[in-house]
Amino acid sequence: MSDFGRPLYGHHPALDYFAPPSNAMEPSTYGQQDSYATPDLGVDRIGMSVPLGIAANNVAGIYSKIRMGAGSLEIQFPGHGGGRPNAQTPEQYGKDQRTALRELADINEVNLTTHASFAMSGMTGYDGREYNIKNAQKNLEELKTAIDFQADVAEGGSVVMHAGEFERPITEMYLDDETGTVNLARDPSGRLMFRQYNRQEGTSQFTLIDDRTHQVSHVQRDRLMSYPDWLTAEKDNPHGMDEKGKPCYIKAGDYVDYEGRKLTDPYNPLTGRVPKYDQKNGTIIVELRDFEFFRGEAEKYNKHMEEELNRPLRYDEKVYPEEMMARSALEVNQASQRGYLFFYGRDIPQQRERIDKLLQAKEFYTKLENDPSLSPEARERLKREQPLVHGGLAPPEMKFPSEIIEEQIKELRRSVEFSSATSYGTRSQILDLEEAKNHLISPIKRLEREGVRLYAEAGIHAMQRTKDPDAPVTVAIEHIFPEQFGGHPEELKWIISKSRERMVELLTSKSVEFGASEAPTEWGKERQKLGGKGEELRKQPNPFYTGMSREEAEKLAEKHIKATIDTGHINMWRKYWQPDMSKTPEENDRLFKEWAVKSIESLAKEKMVGNVHLADNLGYHDDHLAPGQGNSPVREIMNVIRKYGYDRAITVEPGADATSDQGDFWGLMKTWRFFGSPVYGMGGGSQSRQGWGDIHSAYFGQGRPPNYIFGAYAPSNEWQLWSQVPLE
Repeated sequence: MSDFGRPLYGHHPALDYFAPPSNAMEPSTYGQQDSYATPDLGVDRIGMSVPLGIAANNVAGIYSKIRMGAGSLEIQFPGHGGGRPNAQTPEQYGKDQRTALRELADINEVNLTTHASFAMSGMTGYDGREYNIKNAQKNLEELKTAIDFQADVAEGGSVVMHAGEFERPITEMYLDDETGTVNLARDPSGRLMFRQYNRQEGTSQFTLIDDRTHQVSHVQRDRLMSYPDWLTAEKDNPHGMDEKGKPCYIKAGDYVDYEGRKLTDPYNPLTGRVPKYDQKNGTIIVELRDFEFFRGEAEKYNKHMEEELNRPLRYDEKVYPEEMMARSALEVNQASQRGYLFFYGRDIPQQRERIDKLLQAKEFYTKLENDPSLSPEARERLKREQPLVHGGLAPPEMKFPSEIIEEQIKELRRSVEFSSATSYGTRSQILDLEEAKNHLISPIKRLEREGVRLYAEAGIHAMQRTKDPDAPVTVAIEHIFPEQFGGHPEELKWIISKSRERMVELLTSKSVEFGASEAPTEWGKERQKLGGKGEELRKQPNPFYTGMSREEAEKLAEKHIKATIDTGHINMWRKYWQPDMSKTPEENDRLFKEWAVKSIESLAKEKMVGNVHLADNLGYHDDHLAPGQGNSPVREIMNVIRKYGYDRAITVEPGADATSDQGDFWGLMKTWRFFGSPVYGMGGGSQSRQGWGDIHSAYFGQGRPPNYIFGAYAPSNEWQLWSQVPLE
């Protein structure tokens, strides 16, 4: 940096247009007060991000950011899998480069953190077409490479990863609450705070996953589905009977068959519920049902299963309203196949009985027809007319009884074969549809079963790569966009809590589902069953088991899995904010900011924050303005985070300044100014306090040249004064 001192080179004509003399870098230019309320949030505390392949291309590029004056850097990797020149990955940096970075950071007293691939979006494995667990596993591998990089270059610190797990309607933001009683989109009074488009509240679309094939389907809240009115008992009957003839107590509302007998397994696809019959019209009662109806059906199912199992249901055993609605479409097909099964299967026993009788008759007539004592005339008289064919147009044919019976047997056998094949096919389709119903799940179940496990494994990997317990390597999961699960701070909190619980389980349980396969295993039908016995059979030796206590494991989980707060991402909820019509625009702006700050405080209060990204925007797009240049409550969020003792990395992501201003470092300087960091320089004496306008930036609004310049405008290190003293 070159200091040309206080004297002006001359008077700039533009100065006359500003009274008092002003500068675009100074808050006073816009009638704002200088803010020096948090001088400790300055040059040494606030660093900047360096996306490799974009802001820097190598170690020298990273070092240039250090020389500019950044006290901490977040090294970011845009690439995924194999690296490219403009989208680099951790594995493009080998031992020598990692050693160089570590030494540069130590010498210059710079703190380093890492941002894993931008291309990763959570651990559900969505690739734009399906939620494939293989894709989720690749994300874990990519996250591990970032953890290794951070451990090598800094021996501690945070590793950031985005948590955009799956799309869900903003008007229907539930956690693992199948009852739909806690909707994050509404305030305590029930007012809807967020909405993506006008009709969304009534037309929400829910995503569902087949957890075997990973394929995606959807249900619409505004779609009406045809569904039968199931037959139930109208009143209590203490002296009732079930379908097997056993005495039982029938309560009003219990499912019964057409004889009034209680169905002990009403959800059995072959022998379960029967629809009501309209005696007047002679038809089955079927009506168009809405989403709320299927919410009630889901509640009934969950209650029935809890009574059957005599325990609360686990998350994967519960049925959600959207799942029940999707199941109804499959149940229509099941009902159709069930009808064919009964129709074609009903005569098979009688047909087989007739075949047996005909075989006996054939045997009798065959002996009679071949009796040697019969004269040819008598034998001929045994013949009978073959039943008329072709509409009676062809003359009848005379045949022996054995021949006619043989043809009848053949016809019956073909009929039995047809009925048997049709019954077999329809029964198979019913069972296949039932299996499809059981594997049609809400994405949050995939996240809780598979994704959370991968986050936990990442936390364990960070633990294993930690050398100093006081400087742990930490997986810092970041809330990303409002449209995706994990974008709401409470959703992020849920992900972190569940991931920590699973990490504790992995560290303390001797066996876990899908552990280490130490011997060939027969993965038969019983092991494939969801939950219950199937889950127990899937348990294998736990490769992460350490024998540590649960208390110790909980402390480690809290240390190695945390959150990244982004002041820009939280502000993008602004575009979906639904104003309270009884309040002014200014009051609604204040309400939104209060919501944003309170949402972040929920994470800070529980000591979940492990990394902070500082960025700003105007509420629509993540354009990474410098803090203070948009309308995000950046300062308020930082105040509440620091209120709960946060003292870790704080990183500016100066994206916009790299293109709309003179470079990314200007974004960092604007942030230092925004938080009131003072400018220090040599000399000064009785001169007035130096300001950010004294540092070279844009010339817009400046009435004189700056006292400090750096970057491309600064002389090179080889440039010297006549006294051969180099400039700094």
